[in-house]
Amino acid sequence: MKKAFYYETPLVKIGIAEEHGAITNIFFGTSVAPEEFETAETPLIRKAHKQLQEYFSKKRTVFDLPLAPEGTAFERDVWDALLTIPYGKVRTYGDIAAKVGNPKACRAVGRANGANPISIIIPCHRVIGANGKLTGYSAGMEFKEFLLKLEDYLK
Repeated sequence: MKKAFYYETPLVKIGIAEEHGAITNIFFGTSVAPEEFETAETPLIRKAHKQLQEYFSKKRTVFDLPLAPEGTAFERDVWDALLTIPYGKVRTYGDIAAKVGNPKACRAVGRANGANPISIIIPCHRVIGANGKLTGYSAGMEFKEFLLKLEDYLK
C-alpha cells in the first residue's frame, strides 16, 4: 500500500506518496491522488519534501528522487519528455508531441500532461500553449503562474 504525508507549500497543501522506494504521487486540489494510501511520513517522503522546500526557496533546480509514475506507455513517454524541460524554460504541447515521436498528438499530450501524477517534480507546469499563453494546471492557474515566476520564466 502507498504511504503518503501532507505538507504546506507557499500556496497550497500538497501530499507526497511513495511505494516500493519510489515517489508515485504529488497531489493537491483536483490533481491525481492515489486511490488508497496509509498516512505515514517515510524517509523517502521526507527527502522529497526537503527537495521541494529547496525548490521553493530557489536552492534547487533539479530533483534527485526515484520516480514511479503509473500510467499508460504514452503517458510515461510524455512524462519522460517533461523531465527534459530545463528549469526556467517552457515547451509547447506540440514540442512535447514531436519529442515523443507523434507531432500531431498535441491533445493527447495535453491529456497526459493533465494526468501527471507527480506534479512539480515532473514539471508539467512548464508546458504552455502554442500561442505562448499559460494553459490549465491541476492546482489552478495561480499556482502554475507562481511556479513559472519562481523559476524566473515569468516576471
